[in-house]
Amino acid sequence: MISNRVPPTMRPVGYITDQYPATSHTFVQREVLALRERDVDVRTFSIHRVGPEHVLSRVDRQEFETTCALLPPRLEHLVAAHLTALLSHPLAYPATLAYALRVPGRSPRVRLWQLFYFGEAILLWWRCRRLGIRHVHAHFTSPGADVAHMFGQFARRAHSGAATWSFTAHGADIPNTDERTLGAKVRDADFVVSVSDYGRSQLMMLVDEEHWEKIHVVRCGLDLNGYRPNSRGSRNGVTEILTVGRLVSVKGHGVLLEAIARLAESGEAVTATIVGDGPRRATLEQLARQLGIADRVSFAGRVGQDDIGRYYEDADVFCLPSFSEGLPVVLLEAMAHSVPVIASRIAGIPELIEDGRSGLLVPPGRADLLADALRSLVVDHARRAELGAEGRRRVHAEFQLDASAERLRELIVRHAMLQR
Repeated sequence: MISNRVPPTMRPVGYITDQYPATSHTFVQREVLALRERDVDVRTFSIHRVGPEHVLSRVDRQEFETTCALLPPRLEHLVAAHLTALLSHPLAYPATLAYALRVPGRSPRVRLWQLFYFGEAILLWWRCRRLGIRHVHAHFTSPGADVAHMFGQFARRAHSGAATWSFTAHGADIPNTDERTLGAKVRDADFVVSVSDYGRSQLMMLVDEEHWEKIHVVRCGLDLNGYRPNSRGSRNGVTEILTVGRLVSVKGHGVLLEAIARLAESGEAVTATIVGDGPRRATLEQLARQLGIADRVSFAGRVGQDDIGRYYEDADVFCLPSFSEGLPVVLLEAMAHSVPVIASRIAGIPELIEDGRSGLLVPPGRADLLADALRSLVVDHARRAELGAEGRRRVHAEFQLDASAERLRELIVRHAMLQR
């Protein structure tokens, strides 16, 4: 039986991801804060130091100030870390280096990168050693999990097995990670978290049945107290469509723009706001001009958590036309605000949205069908209200932050070797 509180002798826990805090990964921040509220002493690490574009809210600033960035490293710290590791553990250091060279990968480049991860992992270990951290949890299958993997290999050898590591896989990160190295990480980790059953199944494919038990589903959650349900009606007869996400190819923004162009051609009064930034912004702005809908589409750029709420509150419909996802938190946020949602029928999304009940699902890449789904909500205000209300109920029933944080806390206590 797991106690409701973390043992008072529990060591601090390290959390690492590629960038922390990051505007596109606010769910990691929520998880960290929720664990701290449950007396888990979480110390955060970022592989790369984030830029000011990610530090947009009061909480972002607090987390930025207390997060240790590994890169770019100070030369004296890098040298000190590796000398300390080599001199204090002369057998563990070369053994872990040899392990890094043996990690399987589909290409020489993938295997070469393991050496860089080894270098970063030793720096992470050196930082954790000072803080008394023996367990590191990473978010995303790469690169955070790669660094945590090498940390675990060295720390176990250095501390006679009294060290552990784990990671959370989300969605698009799974197919974008070399399957051989990912399989090695699943086999080596003390436990693995997936945010969806679909994601868990993708990890199960990579390893033998003996490792399946260590892969747990812990869904991302929200505290609904921070999400006010508003009743909406189109302003001046215009339906406002919202999407939130990085401006990268996988998010399918071009499909949404084509769908809006179809609605405009048929005389529907719609506008769209695209929140987020990324390498495809100029391309998408040009596409909007080519489609003749530039006056209907607003690119809002990055928006911090202090301000994102008003975008949901002003939206009539939320749309996520992605090509690959896990279980997107932006859908949870929209549903928590009672905004009716339309999304691609892919990966873990059907685990959140029951088509026709708590939202609408369409095949990915089909601008024509997306336009039809949007049109159905443009003309039917009552239907929008029904979907929005049911969506909020769905989040309340199965995607509460309290439940997710408690489940993760239990996994940390059960699987991690955290006693002094």
